[in-house]
Amino acid sequence: MLKMAGSKSYTMVEYFGGDSGYRCGYCKNDEGNFSHGMWSHTMTVQDYQDLIDRGWRRSGKYVYKPKMNKTCCPQYTIRCHALKFQPSKSHKKVLKKISKFISKGELPKGTDDGEPMDSVCDQAGPREPSSVGPFKVQRAAITDIQNELPERPATTQAEKAEAADGPPTDCVTLRKDPEHVAGEPTTAGAPRAGMGADPGRPPCRKAKDLRKERRLQKEQNRQQSEGDASIVSPTPLNPAQTTQPKPLEDFINESLPDNSPHRLEVRLVRSNPPSPQFKASFDASYQVYKLYQMAIHKDPPDKPSESQFRRFLCDSPLEDEHSPDGPEVGYGSFHQQYLLDGRIVAVGVIDILPTCVSSVYFYYHPDFASLSLGSYSALREIAFTRQLQKQSPKLSFYYLGFYIHSCPKMRYKGQYRPSDLLCPETYAWVSIEQCIPQLENSRYARFNQDPEAEDSRVLKEVGRALVLHRRTVMPYATYSRKRKGSSDEAEVQQYADLVGQDCAERILLYRA
Repeated sequence: MLKMAGSKSYTMVEYFGGDSGYRCGYCKNDEGNFSHGMWSHTMTVQDYQDLIDRGWRRSGKYVYKPKMNKTCCPQYTIRCHALKFQPSKSHKKVLKKISKFISKGELPKGTDDGEPMDSVCDQAGPREPSSVGPFKVQRAAITDIQNELPERPATTQAEKAEAADGPPTDCVTLRKDPEHVAGEPTTAGAPRAGMGADPGRPPCRKAKDLRKERRLQKEQNRQQSEGDASIVSPTPLNPAQTTQPKPLEDFINESLPDNSPHRLEVRLVRSNPPSPQFKASFDASYQVYKLYQMAIHKDPPDKPSESQFRRFLCDSPLEDEHSPDGPEVGYGSFHQQYLLDGRIVAVGVIDILPTCVSSVYFYYHPDFASLSLGSYSALREIAFTRQLQKQSPKLSFYYLGFYIHSCPKMRYKGQYRPSDLLCPETYAWVSIEQCIPQLENSRYARFNQDPEAEDSRVLKEVGRALVLHRRTVMPYATYSRKRKGSSDEAEVQQYADLVGQDCAERILLYRA
């Protein structure tokens, strides 16, 4: 982690732009995939949270943002409200399939074609970074920043109101649970029953109970009209006594019966910096990845190399960070290893960030393709998010990466509801139900229906963007005055527009 005086951590990136088209991994268009990219040498979890909330996503240390109105298959950031999630019938079928295999050892016949996973994002990068060398940032640079930053534009009333609003209203805050979250570095077993339905809303009532209540009320009215006072009217059903929907955690626990011929465990290991358990299981994890890429994505044997595996799924710019109000396992990059009878059969690559668990990638042993492990892992990761939320109330979302409506096989991520898509122009979250009709008519859409709405973090002053030049941190306004040669203002302006004013003032942009 790049640190300066006062032990403050900084994100450091190199921006690559994105003028050339590359092969699309979804529609196979040879030059239709357009995206902006930057290499992140190091990144704080808060900066990455803010970037993915502006449509960025990482592949190893390469961070990219699709050019939404130009790329062949627009990719919209999607998040699920983990606390409000209820499994659908298809999700319950997946859990029953797992249960049948665990309890009876029977694998379903055939393969499951209903859950294609994201392809490796290497068609548009990652490009190699410059050799910056050790980041020995001069302490005097801190003084330079304070003295030379231009005046910040006056804060508008709308911005003040937004800052005073606090956390989003759709983040349900619950009390902290004093118990450990099931998911610390050596955790095994299924998630414990916990959250269930949104506790802030009235309990859901079954149609059967409502019909029974109406029938009793009708009988009571009939008896009163007949003047039969000797019959005691039944007590109406108390809504609180009716059955609530079974929480996801209960379904998961039921899918892992005791005294079964097989045992499925989920183990969380930190991948950056690599924990001892991650190092010890590295080869076994890589072998599963190689088999997956060859069987599912039809890669030739030499493509899923160990170096590609490290670069794509093990390397991460996110460091190990902890916060007093954060989860006990901390923030950063992890692998969730699925062990069947002690053997790794699948791995979920995730990032734990201040307000979400972000899914990076998932792969599994091809022998178990018929178990719908992709869907199962998403359910486990939603349950894991709910567990972390008990320790960190604002951590309440599960990010599934990108939703690609123009590619029918990639619409499966919209099945985890309630969920939102990110508006590519205002960066506001909009319910997926409101977005689908627009995407049916056009590949690219502005979801925010307010024509007056704008990006709340729009760039206002490029001179305030921070740059790292000759191991000294300075605002871009200072750097541009010292710079010799052709101007790079257009490139810096483009970069700062894409990351937004707040991130531009925190992230260090490397200048050679």
